[in-house]
Formats: sequence, structure tokens, C-alpha cells
Amino acid sequence: MSAPISSTAGAAQASDRSGSLLELRHLRTDIALRRGTVHALDDVSLAVRPGETLGIVGESGSGKTMTALSVMGLLPSGGEVVGGEILFEGRDLRSLPTDEVRRIRGVRMGMVFQDPLTSLNPTMRIGTQVAEPLRVHQGTGKAQAREQAIDILRRVGMPRPDKVVDNYPHELSGGMRQRVAIAMALVCSPRLLIADEPTTALDVTTQRQILELIDDLREEFGMAVVLVTHDLGVIAGRADRVAVMYAGRVVETASTGELFRSPRHRYTEALMEALPEAATREPDARLYSIPGLPPDLSRPLTGCRFGPRCRHATEDCRSTEVALTTGPHQYACLHPVTVSSAPVPGSPAATTTAAPPTAVTAAPPTAVTAAPPTAVTAAPPTAGPGEAGTSVVAAQPRTGAPAPAPRPVGPVGTTESRPAAPAPILSIRELVKDYPANGGGLFRRAAGRVSAVAGVSLDVQPGETFGLVGESGCGKSTVGRLVVGLERPTAGQVVLDGTDIASLDRRERRRMHRQVQLMFQDSYAAMNPRMRVDAILAEPLEIQQVGDGTARRARIATLLDQVGLSRRVLERYPHEFSGGQLQRIGLARSLALQPRLIVGDEPVSALDVSIQAQVLNLMRDLQRELGLAYVFISHDLSVVDYMSDRIGVMYLGKLVEVGPAHEVVRSARHPYTQALIDAVPSASPDAAAADRETMTIRGELPSAVNPPTGCRFRTRCPIAAEICRTEPPLTGGVHQVACHFPLRPESSAATAGAGAAG
Repeated sequence: MSAPISSTAGAAQASDRSGSLLELRHLRTDIALRRGTVHALDDVSLAVRPGETLGIVGESGSGKTMTALSVMGLLPSGGEVVGGEILFEGRDLRSLPTDEVRRIRGVRMGMVFQDPLTSLNPTMRIGTQVAEPLRVHQGTGKAQAREQAIDILRRVGMPRPDKVVDNYPHELSGGMRQRVAIAMALVCSPRLLIADEPTTALDVTTQRQILELIDDLREEFGMAVVLVTHDLGVIAGRADRVAVMYAGRVVETASTGELFRSPRHRYTEALMEALPEAATREPDARLYSIPGLPPDLSRPLTGCRFGPRCRHATEDCRSTEVALTTGPHQYACLHPVTVSSAPVPGSPAATTTAAPPTAVTAAPPTAVTAAPPTAVTAAPPTAGPGEAGTSVVAAQPRTGAPAPAPRPVGPVGTTESRPAAPAPILSIRELVKDYPANGGGLFRRAAGRVSAVAGVSLDVQPGETFGLVGESGCGKSTVGRLVVGLERPTAGQVVLDGTDIASLDRRERRRMHRQVQLMFQDSYAAMNPRMRVDAILAEPLEIQQVGDGTARRARIATLLDQVGLSRRVLERYPHEFSGGQLQRIGLARSLALQPRLIVGDEPVSALDVSIQAQVLNLMRDLQRELGLAYVFISHDLSVVDYMSDRIGVMYLGKLVEVGPAHEVVRSARHPYTQALIDAVPSASPDAAAADRETMTIRGELPSAVNPPTGCRFRTRCPIAAEICRTEPPLTGGVHQVACHFPLRPESSAATAGAGAAG
């Protein structure tokens, strides 16, 4: 960058790298509410050294975001730091004048927020917002600030930064908006970057690009990073040290390798067991679900705060407050996990035995050596589609429902003999959905067509889970909306239980909704905030005129039992629930009419790992009990692998690979599928180190207004050739791929082991 690194204290520039850049000592933060005071942070002590990445992990409400906001002075209304010290470059920010603190936080610290769209001003151009810190804190002129804004946007990997500076936030994709947020945080060359859930709302490929960008910028700027997340895979691959928080306190902290190989606190152990990759190796394995909810921090607490939810808690745990042990690996647990029985990320956890509460001194972290990248071998150009593959054994549903024989998916015409299968509950044939693309100007004339879905064909059998996976913008959610009738197709068929829903009139389509329901990504946004839960659950029954008042109340009671909620929730409003509770209510509403098919559109993407495990287990239990079929839409391959019997991979409106879940994830045939697998963060430091050398997708998704000819992935594919300008069809058989050069199973399986397969 053209501007030199600014400083508010000359001595800070010469600080020893072995010393702490940021140190929190016994930090306490309260939030005053009408119903009382929430003690959000209680005795939090952390340190970050220059050039280091500290990961802070925990469930929602654990205090990790509140720690970041306390450091930045951005507490919500009623929030106040009531005790402790915030030492930055050796100076306590709490004791400095307000103007001095504002300058330090504006120049020497930067913060990247979880949702860039809400942190960007929708009425200001990108260039103005990126340049604003320079003009406010350094007095840079308008023209020079614009040039520096373009420069920092270029350095964070923004395509065409000289054009983007004149755009508004809504004109950019999620990944591009996150790059803008990072550019704003870095434009003044800070020494500390705090990233609060910077990739939660992004798909796995964009997430990987953003995390690699933060790593590269940390090296370039020599800054420290505090990475706040609930994703253990993100922490394993990026952080030098980890602090695990629960109920406003740090319960364990150690180097990343030590913590993931030998977790000591029972809460850390439970978080690892809740990971989807911990259950995908066993067909009938269940994710560990942490019972109960975190404590109410507005009430007095005694003993171990995790005690009421811990499998190993004793009476001593409920009455004795445990302090962190001393040494490199610190934990606050009376019955820690023994080193020999610690769970290994990516495999089912071993049965654990309690050890006496003695302080543990961790061995020096072992250097992780990345495995050499495995070469990706493509089939020879002369091979026809599918000739490079091997025979595939059809996967049986893992849900406990009847196991129908798999059917060919996609274009009809294969001559393979196969046992007769029952009629599919859902059959999609050559589905197309185009939207008009409006141009600029006063009259916003049509400027082409957005090709959202382009010739998708698939079947879903009764009792089966079909996973639909791909990047944001690939068309998977549009397929879901077409299936449930919220959109009408431009061409093609959506056949539900033998009936093409596009041919139905309005009344018939309403009755069709009894058979298929949609489970939304954001349950809160999908509910009327002015309606109580009893009215929300009764609404579909009333619309469909199912039963009288007594029958509806009985049905609602049954629904609450099925999703594990108390009758007391009926008198409450949506804003009074946590994310996991809201998703249970959303699932209950989807079940109200006893449908045969539920389309889940990213139903767990916004949930932390422990709540995600509860919802996924619940969905599988209800599938066994009720014989449901699911279309499970997600960008997270590890979640889709756990839930699905078969997986379809979409890219820019087209299916590029379809097959049994274990085959697609462990023996990917399409380069795009392999890149998705390699992008999934693994909760294992060794696998995460190897992942950095695997196949990576670069660049932004092409425009759906003018998609590439032939294979739509060719513009980002590392093995594309001239023949890829012609469109490859899906091959026949159980495991299908649309690629002129399908990956050989032995090459794709070699790299898949470090990705979502665990």
C-alpha cells in the first residue's frame, strides 16, 4: 500500500514478537436489560502475540463475539466493560482519553463482521466506504484516498477494483462484499485484525478463499489475527492457538495441535463429537447432541457452568468453581478427558475415563508437515464419458426407511438392466427456470435472461434423502422453490406423486402442498413476528381446512412432542426463541399437514455445531418414524454426506455429478465436486495442512446472464481443454458425471480423505 504504517506510540513499533500485542486481564462485561443485568463476560483472560492467529470458539452465547466487541468498544446498548484490563501495545485502553482510544481502534485495530451487508452502508459507493477510514483518521485527500482504496481492494483479490469502487453493496456477491469488509479493516494497516465469524454465511469455496486471504494478509502486514467462529474446522486449519469459551468464560486454551489431539475439557470433547464428519464413517451413527441449553447469565451461577449439560458431572462439579490450570495447556474441569481417550476429529469419539484434576503441562506442539499434493489424473481425451470409471455398488438409504433400488438419474436411455424400483415420489425432467435481467436506467428495460436452472433431471424415492449441493448462485435453492410450487418452471416437468404440478390450477396446487413442504434457512424471517407459536402451527391446518379446533389443537400437541418442544412455547413469539428452537418450530410447521416430502433449504447453515447436531438427528429420527423423503439443500458437503443417501452436485444451473453419497464424497468424478470436497474445513490440524495443497477453485462464479458455452465450469477448471467448449452430458449408471475428463476414482479418493470424508 502506498501509505506507510501509522502509529500512535513509537515504542509499539519496536515491540518484541515474543510479547503480547493484545492482552485481556480478568475482563468483565455486563449488559443492562429491562429484566436484569446479563454478565456476558466473567473473568476472561487472553493474550495475542504479534503475527499470531488466536482462534476463539464456542456455541452461540458463549461470549466469543462479546469479547471482540469489548476490545473494539462496540458493545450494544446497555453494554459496559465493568472490570479488568484491555492492554494493547502495553497500554490499557480503559484508562486512555476517548479521542486517543478512538484513534487506536480506527487505525491500529481492524474488525471484519459476520454479515458484511449489514455493516456496509447501502447508500454509499464501495470506494467511498473503503476510503472513509483514511479520510477520518489520517486526513488523506479525496483523490489519494480513492487510489488507496483501489489498491487495497486489489490486494484483497477483488476483481476489477477500479470498477467496483463505483458500485453499491447490493450489486456485489457475498464473497465480494466480504472482501470489501476486509479491505475497510486493513486500509489503515492495522497491527490487529479481529474477524468475527467472517465466513459463516459463505459457501465452502468462497470461505476457503477468504480464509486463505486472511492468512496471506497476516503474513504481508505482519499483523495479529483474532478469529472468532463456531466452526472447529476453520480453527483447526488457521489458528496457532485456540481458546474455548462457554457461558462467558474461557474453559480451555492451548496450541491448536495440542487442543485438537488431546482436548481436556468435557465441553471441548462434546463439540468435537457433534461434528458431522465424526459420524459419516458409520451408516447408522448419530451425531452427539449436547443436551439442554447454555445457562442464563443474568442469574447467579455456582460450580462448573457446563455441569448441568455434562455427561461426566458429579455433585462436586455443581458446587465447586474450577479455575484454569497453569501451563501451556490450560483447562477448568474436575474430570478432564484423559490423553489416551481423547476423541480424534473425523472419527467417532472413544469412551472416556475421568482423570484426576491435576494440572497438565503440554508437550511442545509438533510441527505439521503438509503432505505433497496428489496429482489429479484425468481420463484421456479419447475416452468417452464414463469410460474411466469403475463399477459402483448402489448405496442403500441410511435412514432406516425402506431401501428402494436406485434409479438412473438424469437423461433417460441407458440400457443397463436393473431391478424394478418403486415409483419415485418426486421426478424432475429437463427443468428450466429463467428470470428476466433488468438493465440500468430510468425504465429498466430487459437486458437478457438469467439462466438459474438449465435442464436439471433427478428422481427422489420414498423415504430417501437426496442432497443437493453447490456454491451460492448454483441454482439449488431455485430447484427447491420449483419443487414446492413457489415458482413456476420456464420449461420441463416437476412430477410429484405422478402429477405434474405445473399443470395444476390454483386450488389443486394448494391441495398439493399437503404432500410437499419447505423448511426455510432462516426460520425467524419465515414466521410472522406478530403471531404466537400456536397460531403459526395452526395456520397451515386452517388454510387446508384440516379438522376442527379440537383436532387442530391435538395435532399441534403431537407436533411439539415430535420435535421435542414443551407446550409452554405455544404462548410465546418468535423473537423469544434461540436459533435451534426456531428451527424446531419451523420443522413442526413443515410436518403439520403430514407431507411425504420436505425440501430443506440450508436448514442448519446458520446454527452452531451443537445445535446443528440436534436438528440433524431430529430430522433423521422423524424420517425413520414417518417415512419422509427429503431434498436436503446445502453448501456444506460434510452435512450433506451425513444426511443423504444420494447427492447431486450443481454448478451454475446444471447437475454435474450425481451418485450415492459415499461414492460422491469419497470418489468424486467431477473436478468441481473434488474442489468442493477439498474446500471443506477439516477439524484435524494434519488434514487442514494437507488441504492447502489440494484442488482449489479460483475466481468468482460466472454470470448466469451469459454463462460459458459447453461445460459451464470450464472457465474455473484446472484441467479444462478445448473440447470442454462442447457440453458434456451426464453419463448413465448409478454414479453419473458430466465431464469430458472425469477424475479417476483412485486420484479423487486420495485427496478426499483430507476433506469432508474426514
